[in-house]
Amino acid sequence: MKRNLFFALTASVVTALFTACNSDNDIECPENYTGALAASEEKMQGDWVLTGMMADTEVDLTDDEEDNPIKDLFAQYEDCQKDASYTFGSDRTYTYKQSHVAEDCDNKATLSGTWKLSGEVLSLVGACIVQNISLNIKDDASEFSFTDTFNIKDIDGKVVQAKVTFTYTAQ
Repeated sequence: MKRNLFFALTASVVTALFTACNSDNDIECPENYTGALAASEEKMQGDWVLTGMMADTEVDLTDDEEDNPIKDLFAQYEDCQKDASYTFGSDRTYTYKQSHVAEDCDNKATLSGTWKLSGEVLSLVGACIVQNISLNIKDDASEFSFTDTFNIKDIDGKVVQAKVTFTYTAQ
């Protein structure tokens, strides 16, 4: 049940892959981002690790025989489910990894492509799609976050719609 949200980002990329191409079977993939980074983009270079997932609605994801919903989804996940990171290179390449650092994780995922930052909009090109993600970047550039809406299945199987804010911290 916890995997519904955990793999939602990966699933949305895969879904977009299948819907991004037009119906006449001519695949027109977007161009990769190239060129030198602007000074305002340099703050994104490096490794960023998932450090928080906060919902706007309380959800119980723990199988602890207690009805104890909370908004902090990150606190309810196990190590493998919390293990997500981005690496943004100075050459505009990026890699997104899930379940690669924690031990004995199933369902490892890796996505890669190119990136650019325009203001506070992070654009990613990969798997024949473009994703534009509105970021909230901390003033000292030590973390960024973004929010999206998901249907989350709680421990009892009830589906709850919630806005979830994902926070990544610079390493």
